[in-house]
Amino acid sequence: MSDKKNTLSLTPFIPFLGAHVSAAGGLYKAIDIGEELGCTTIQIFTANNRQWAFNDLTENEIAPFIEQQKESQITIVISHASYLINLGSPTKMVAARSKKALKAELMRCEQLSIPYLVLHPGSRLESDEETCIKAIATSLQAILEEVPGQCMILLEIMAGQGSSIGSTLEQLAAIQALIHLKKRIGICFDTCHAFAAGYDFTTPESYKDFWNTFDRIIGLEHLKAIHLNDSQKAKGSHVDRHADIGKGAIGIEAFRLIMNDKRFANIPKIIETPLTSLDDHVRNLQVLRKLIV
Repeated sequence: MSDKKNTLSLTPFIPFLGAHVSAAGGLYKAIDIGEELGCTTIQIFTANNRQWAFNDLTENEIAPFIEQQKESQITIVISHASYLINLGSPTKMVAARSKKALKAELMRCEQLSIPYLVLHPGSRLESDEETCIKAIATSLQAILEEVPGQCMILLEIMAGQGSSIGSTLEQLAAIQALIHLKKRIGICFDTCHAFAAGYDFTTPESYKDFWNTFDRIIGLEHLKAIHLNDSQKAKGSHVDRHADIGKGAIGIEAFRLIMNDKRFANIPKIIETPLTSLDDHVRNLQVLRKLIV
């Protein structure tokens, strides 16, 4: 394990603010990177997010990760599920492989004491919306029953590209409603996705209206994580293209409102902004920290 340096953190730590970081070379190394960035929460992939198959975790991977986190200021680690997973696929083989992969990822989270696993709900392809939602919920219910524990699966709001499900609050609520294990299903709000899906929260007035709507349809108590990303494309574009904080179509005010919203003080906030080097994460995290008043 590497020494703790915090060499890239140029501002004080802000509780529950962090970034998606690489776990290449060892899961515990993600903790080191998070500390260098001054994060108190991070998001990782626990396996290759572009492959179906991966090896089971060994004790030589699990123990160093848990030990490293305990020794760090990283309070919460979030895992993001593979992009290949589509529980709503009408193709039986894809749906089966997706269920198997998500079950394995949930088991990994339990082994690593990771409390949240973020999931893109799925895509209906040639099937209809209702059928797809039922398929997603049925698989999720089965997986949660097969993998007992504390880790919650968080349904991420989507931009609405193609035939994806989850770009409306109503669709997310419909999936939730069909799952009996309510304590293990939550929501991950992504600013870029929600904006691209057509939701406006860029002014104090629209921000208040949006979260009132969210609370009415889903319930704020189900919000467990936030992805902070600006959007390269306009509101309602249904195009998922992330941008640096304050440099896209969302603008800086929405992020100021989120960072100062006391209701979200204990909710982990993760940036997934464009990344070519860790300096990009440093810059975006600094912008967010400076918004806090």
